[in-house]
Amino acid sequence: MTIAHDDMRTETAERQVTTMSMAAALNRALADAIESDPDVVVFGEDVGALGGVFRITDGLTARYGEDRCFDTPLAESGIVGTAVGMAMNGLRPVVEMQFDAFALPAFEQVVSHVAKLGNRTRGGMRMPLVIRIPFGGGIGGVEHHCDSSEAYYAHTPGLTVVSPSTPQDAYSLLRAAIASPDPVIFLEPKKLYWSKGEVDTSITAEIGTARIAREGTDVTLLAYGASVSLALEAAEVAAAEGRSVQVVDVRSLSPFDDTTVTAAVKSTGRAVVIAEAPGYASVASEIQARVFERCFEFLEAPVRRVTGFDVPYAPPKLEHWYLPDVDRVLDAIDTLHWDEDV
Repeated sequence: MTIAHDDMRTETAERQVTTMSMAAALNRALADAIESDPDVVVFGEDVGALGGVFRITDGLTARYGEDRCFDTPLAESGIVGTAVGMAMNGLRPVVEMQFDAFALPAFEQVVSHVAKLGNRTRGGMRMPLVIRIPFGGGIGGVEHHCDSSEAYYAHTPGLTVVSPSTPQDAYSLLRAAIASPDPVIFLEPKKLYWSKGEVDTSITAEIGTARIAREGTDVTLLAYGASVSLALEAAEVAAAEGRSVQVVDVRSLSPFDDTTVTAAVKSTGRAVVIAEAPGYASVASEIQARVFERCFEFLEAPVRRVTGFDVPYAPPKLEHWYLPDVDRVLDAIDTLHWDEDV
């Protein structure tokens, strides 16, 4: 079980611990990957001179040249198709989709080729490709600029799907994703781009592992991406009300860390899954099902979910009604069976 950010640490003379935003941590991860591996190339719409919509690639073209970080036409399917060809020929492309819904024109490439090429060739041809996608809400984005499409990718065999919730994981998971021999969908919670935290560049997160973001004994909150900060906020409020709340940052949606999640839920006997995406046929549904299957005899109450609603993503003025909030999480905790309430 991984506690906080006690992931694998590689001691090097270049180790640095710096406070930075998640956006800066992603930028640093890309820069370090480009420097350490001549096969890494970064490209997408406006990622060059502009540095990307969210400035994640800021300065990379000026520093490393247009052959390492460059702009593409506004054609997502072409971007991913080009990346597939690059990966087939030994490069490690890292592509940026400007927004979550903007990635959908490339979905056929992702499902038919990115995810299947390794299986199609019986492992003879790997696909070391990373597709970075800003996802989720919380920024007041208009239609097509805020969405939670993680279930599409997690449901697709052959894809690794991860989402960081801290600047440290943004750095460590992106470095791990770029180093992976297989395709990774890297979901960046755009709401957290400006959140800050310490980043130790010697820490390497292992894809496929969850982490314990907060210890607790009464109930376990399971979350990923931007919902982790919501879970931690709810845990603070619940603590003031006398509940000891554990928070697990799932962070790897596929492969999923059943070992850590199962041990956490067994230790408290109660669980609530939190996610921004609609609840029907969702990642939250899968997590809930896996917990029921593996922890049934340890559960003191049914596993609850707090998710977005089963409607198209809300416009900016209504976004706060759509997204899960602390009150909804606390209400879910209160519906669990507590001995003192009987």
